[in-house]
Amino acid sequence: MIAQILFNSRKLKIDLTQPLDISIPIQSSDKNVNAWYIGPPKIAPEIYDGATISVEEGASVNFNTITFNPHSHGTHTETVGHITKEKYSINKYLKQFFFLAEVISVAPEKKGEDYVISAKQLQFAIGNKKRDAVVVRTLPNTREKTSKQYSHTNWTYFEEDAIKLLVRKGIKHLLVDLPSIDREEDGGELRGHNAFWNTKGKLRKDATITEFIYVSNKIEDGVYMLNLQIAPFDNDASPSKPILYKILE
Repeated sequence: MIAQILFNSRKLKIDLTQPLDISIPIQSSDKNVNAWYIGPPKIAPEIYDGATISVEEGASVNFNTITFNPHSHGTHTETVGHITKEKYSINKYLKQFFFLAEVISVAPEKKGEDYVISAKQLQFAIGNKKRDAVVVRTLPNTREKTSKQYSHTNWTYFEEDAIKLLVRKGIKHLLVDLPSIDREEDGGELRGHNAFWNTKGKLRKDATITEFIYVSNKIEDGVYMLNLQIAPFDNDASPSKPILYKILE
């Protein structure tokens, strides 16, 4: 099914039958991707009056309770409420769901004991393109990202100047295949998050960060239509399912 979208006064065509899912699902397993020093998510039948509410156990329905943390256990999208005293719900502040996005691949640079993504790298990859969203695939890119246990690994992070560059370019939605855009242990400074949401000025309440994506190597760098789907949680973050669509000429 070919859909024609009027987007910023441009007519764009996308094939709705060819979605490119870049989310990592949440599963009840030790192999579920994880960060931030907590255990895996749990999906298990509820027990009521000593009975397990599961068809396999003789019940008429499956009735699972799910315990997870969106920041630790899979693809999630977050608002500035992630780092502020005031509550900003993703369900309230993410009001649009289709965006023009640029997929870029970046090989992090070694800096002391760290690997970082610099402003220079982002400028080279994005150039002067006008986009609503940027999807960052770090290199090397392996399936290990979908099950990696990231705690205590000192993962790749974005330098503060790199995030400030994205803000100057008007990027409202940043999607990354990392547990965080900031260093795992930074003393709580969260320079990238604070820069992206402009916490020292006018808050960018409608801007979002999506972490723990996985962009298959089959997906080429370039421009796409992004459909950023979330679950309607009244929380700073929600599990999400970002979908890319190729733009047809």
